[in-house]
Amino acid sequence: TINDETVELVQPYFEMEDYTLQHGKKVCGNVAGLLSWTRAMVVFYGVNREVLPLKANLAKQEGRLKIANAEKDKAQAELDEKQAELDKVQAKFDAAMKEKMDLENDAEACKRKMQAASALIDGLSGEKIRWTQQSKEFKSQTKRLVGDILLCTGFLSYCGPFNQDFRNLLLKDLWETELRAHKIPFSDDLNLIAILVDQPTISEWNLQGLPGDPLSIQNGIIVTKASRYPLLVDPQTQGKEWVKNKEQDNELQVNSV
Repeated sequence: TINDETVELVQPYFEMEDYTLQHGKKVCGNVAGLLSWTRAMVVFYGVNREVLPLKANLAKQEGRLKIANAEKDKAQAELDEKQAELDKVQAKFDAAMKEKMDLENDAEACKRKMQAASALIDGLSGEKIRWTQQSKEFKSQTKRLVGDILLCTGFLSYCGPFNQDFRNLLLKDLWETELRAHKIPFSDDLNLIAILVDQPTISEWNLQGLPGDPLSIQNGIIVTKASRYPLLVDPQTQGKEWVKNKEQDNELQVNSV
C-alpha cells in the first residue's frame, strides 16, 4: 500500500537531526524499531519500484521464451521429420546412382564386346569365300574318303618291301585303276604322307636322324603305323640311328649282330 505520496509525507522526518536510530534508542527501543522500519520501507519501495517493471518484463520474456521454445520444439519435430524423409530419399538416390553406375559399367563392357565382335567380324569377313570353298572341299573329301583310305591301308600293308618306283606303280597304275573300275571315288592327287602323318611329327623324325626325302618319310610311316614288325634293309645305318634316337626315352635295348 505504500505509494509516492506516503514516501513524500515521511520524507521531512528523515531530514530531522534526531530522526536516527541512535536517538530512537535513547528514547525507547520500540521507537527505534519503528524508525528503522519506516526507513527500510521507503528504501524497499524505491528498490521495488525499479524491480517491478523488471519482474513484469521477466514474466513477459519468460512467456515469449516459452512460446519460442514451443515453436522451436515444433520446428525441431518438423526438421526431424524432414530429415527422416531426406534420409529415405538419399538412400533411394544412392541406390539409383549405384544402379546407374552398374548399368554404365555393363553398357561399357557390352560396348567393348561389341567393338571386339565387330572387329572380329570385319577381320573374318574376308574368310567367307575361303570357308565356303573349304566347306565344298570337305564334302568332296567325304565322298572320296573310302577310296583314299583303301589306298592308305594298301600302302601300309603291301608297299613296305618295295622301292619308290614300284610303290608308285602299285598305287597309280594298279590300285587306282581298280578303284575306277569299281567306281569307288578317290583323290586323284592323293598325298599319302599328308594323310598319314603331320608336319610336326616329320620335323621331329628329322631331328632324330631320319632323312627328309619322301621315300624315307614313307618308310618312317610304315615303321610307326604298320601292324607288322618292320624289317629294315639299312646299309647306311640311317634307319638304325633314327630308331635308337626315337626310342631312347622308352629304354630301347639294341643287340649288335
